[in-house]
Amino acid sequence: MSRIGRMPVVIPPGVEVKLEGDLIRVKKDRTELVQKIHPLVNINIKDNQIEVTRQNDQKESRSMHGLMRSLISNMVKGVHEPFTKTLEVQGTGYRAQLNGNVLNLTLGLSHPVEITAPEGITFEVPSANKIIVKGADKQLVGEIAARIRAKRVPNPYKGKGIKYDYEVLRLKEGKTGAK
Repeated sequence: MSRIGRMPVVIPPGVEVKLEGDLIRVKKDRTELVQKIHPLVNINIKDNQIEVTRQNDQKESRSMHGLMRSLISNMVKGVHEPFTKTLEVQGTGYRAQLNGNVLNLTLGLSHPVEITAPEGITFEVPSANKIIVKGADKQLVGEIAARIRAKRVPNPYKGKGIKYDYEVLRLKEGKTGAK
């Protein structure tokens, strides 16, 4: 069996999980996430735990077993405590500002770049060169952070651009440095 799939997902206090046909709903306060359950996977909720089992031992069933367990686990974790991605803006004159739910980026282009936060995502800008993307949906948080980073990918020679906080840039030597 799948090592990930056979581990039960513990439901923390305050989190409500419901099975409605082929949908699973995870809710806490005003935050709610919904996921469609694959037909080859069965889900049982008992004793504040969610158990994911597969119907047969075919290849597709085995792959969906671990996937569905991971998706459900991420839903429960995200509703309980939001996922975050931190981005750093590096470069002279590069900065980030927050106006309501719109992120304004000055990235050395001829125009300011504006990114509106979709539903379920919030931006925080603690300083002019730091952006924090928060939300309950792990996939959406990662996608929005990647879209922000794609607006100005770090330059390998000068290091200017938007990077993740954990990302380490290894700067290349210019053409005059290799003599």
